[in-house]
Amino acid sequence: MKAVRPHQHEIDFAGARYTVICVPWPGAEPVALTAAETAVARLAAAGLSNAEIGRRRGSTPRTVANQMAAVLRKLGLGSRHQLAAWWSPK
Repeated sequence: MKAVRPHQHEIDFAGARYTVICVPWPGAEPVALTAAETAVARLAAAGLSNAEIGRRRGSTPRTVANQMAAVLRKLGLGSRHQLAAWWSPK
């Protein structure tokens, strides 16, 4: 396991690489974002639109929207604004 940020760790499991996000509130379970979800979350937290993220990653805005929905669901967040606040350095 390699620390990426204070609340993130990269792990290899079953031949795939995952970023584990340690959710910073008591009683919550850590969640694993895929590499694609992590990349999309990082770009969205920086303020990029789905179309901009899609162009950078070579995917469609719809794919990015699906990945963003998974990120928000897994992290228990309700918006990109919450993601940006959560992702920013503490």
